[in-house]
Amino acid sequence: MTATVTRPDRVRLAGQRQQSLALVHFRLMVVMLLFLGVVGVIALRLLWISIFAGSAPSTPAADGLLPARGDIVDRNGVPLARTIQAWSIGLHPKQLVNDPMEVAKKLAAVMPEHSVADYYAMLKSNKNFIYLRRRATPELVAEVNTIGEPAIALAREPERLYPQTTLAAHVLGWTDIDGRGVFGMEKVLNNRLLDPNKRGTPVALSIDSRVQAAMEAELGAAVQKFTAAGGEGLVLDVRTGEVIAMTSFPTFNPNDPGATPIAALKNNATQSVYELGSTFKAITIANAIDSGVVTSMTKKYDATQPLQIGRYKIHDDHPANRWLNVPEMMVLSSNIVTARIADELGKDREVAMFKKLGFDKPPAVELTASARPLWPTYWGRTTVMTVGFGHGIAVTPLNLAIAYAALVNGGVYHPATLLKRGPDNPVPEGHRVISEATSARVRQLLRLVVLPVADGTGKKADVPGFRLGGKTGTAEVAQGGGYNHKLNVSTFAGVFPMDDPRYVIMMTLDSPHGTKDTFGFTTAAWVVGPAIAHTVARIGPLLGVIPDERHDVDESELLPLLWRPDKAKKAALTGAAAAAHDKD
Repeated sequence: MTATVTRPDRVRLAGQRQQSLALVHFRLMVVMLLFLGVVGVIALRLLWISIFAGSAPSTPAADGLLPARGDIVDRNGVPLARTIQAWSIGLHPKQLVNDPMEVAKKLAAVMPEHSVADYYAMLKSNKNFIYLRRRATPELVAEVNTIGEPAIALAREPERLYPQTTLAAHVLGWTDIDGRGVFGMEKVLNNRLLDPNKRGTPVALSIDSRVQAAMEAELGAAVQKFTAAGGEGLVLDVRTGEVIAMTSFPTFNPNDPGATPIAALKNNATQSVYELGSTFKAITIANAIDSGVVTSMTKKYDATQPLQIGRYKIHDDHPANRWLNVPEMMVLSSNIVTARIADELGKDREVAMFKKLGFDKPPAVELTASARPLWPTYWGRTTVMTVGFGHGIAVTPLNLAIAYAALVNGGVYHPATLLKRGPDNPVPEGHRVISEATSARVRQLLRLVVLPVADGTGKKADVPGFRLGGKTGTAEVAQGGGYNHKLNVSTFAGVFPMDDPRYVIMMTLDSPHGTKDTFGFTTAAWVVGPAIAHTVARIGPLLGVIPDERHDVDESELLPLLWRPDKAKKAALTGAAAAAHDKD
């Protein structure tokens, strides 16, 4: 009998385990091969793209490397320029999935700045990347996203935002699409704003946004009322040189400078030069007093008839036809008397004073795009006399504002600044232009021009309690190598409060047109004086200047010198006849 041999169970289990391990190894190998295959395909695709397809333009913004930019604020911390995260919309034509005509129609519907044909051409182009819109709104991005085309690229990138829109636009300037300052303080401060060690600390300008807004509103209203070609307005701290407000019209929105006419981008306060007329008379008389040419306010000069110099004749707009003393010269704005005083000063002293005040250079301020004054090429006797009352030399309004600050602050010239004064920007020592005694006398004369009781050319700028002093100036527009006798540049340069000078205020209208309430006149007394009064009334309290009619410059010495035999005659005049008496 043959015995049956039984296979042990453990032998069978060992065989099964070996088969299972082999199967697992096989499956792992297959997965590994598949993984390597996928990785290989991806690597080959990336290599093909890098070699043949290319990518989006290699710009800082496209690469997501647009540098973060520090904020700009006003002197009180109000944000004027800051960087936020915005959207961009781009297109990869070579990655198009859907029908190009359908996509083109949908793009034209949500972004109508291009036609369907234009978008179709973009989609069919051989370009690697095209920007469709930068600084896009979230609403537009949402609309574009609904098109559902993978070739449309939506990305976030930093955007420079000016939250106050047009406020101080010419001061701030703007940045280019890649976040670099190209104009204004954005350009001046470019390195500082991009410094990673300082980016967290905003840069404070000297501008006070409240005062800036008031100045822009009043200047804008005057430009519109008199349909002027342009204008500028300034407020300057006479002690520190800080520019508290600087505005220019026409203006623009720095959030979209490309949509602005080129002419509106010009800063008239620093880039335009004008003959500023009778505002120069304050400089001439200060020079004469300080140099000893005028030793007494009672000294009289012949203004009985126009002054003939060679083939030129100097005349007054409202002739007194008599001898005038110095206070009367200022109050009546006599060209004849100023010319005689300038003649006594002579070329050397006049040129020396103008150079002390920086009239031979662009205005002393951080803005690099500033114009150089038009300096006379020949200082003959006629030039010396006419320049004395602001004709024959053209400077920027900021040049004149800095000069007026020196005339009234005790006689010391300080450069202007658009940066807030502080430890990092202290007040420079400056240099002396005139003596303190001369400065005190100039303050009296400038206040006299505006003081209503003196009946001067600046009385329409007076605001009770604010002790404003200043000088009107009207000059014909220089044009084609000569002058346009029908158009004026009308300016008021003033200071308040004159008994304790704090601020220069200045406003210029370029080519204003008369209205019914100005009897057709376009002189500074009529078109700028009232605007200055409105502005001072608004900004005085903001700057801590409280109206006080109990204090003023002591004019008791000068008022008795104002002999006005025509007062009775003027009192009988009405309408245009009275207005003609007041024009500057």
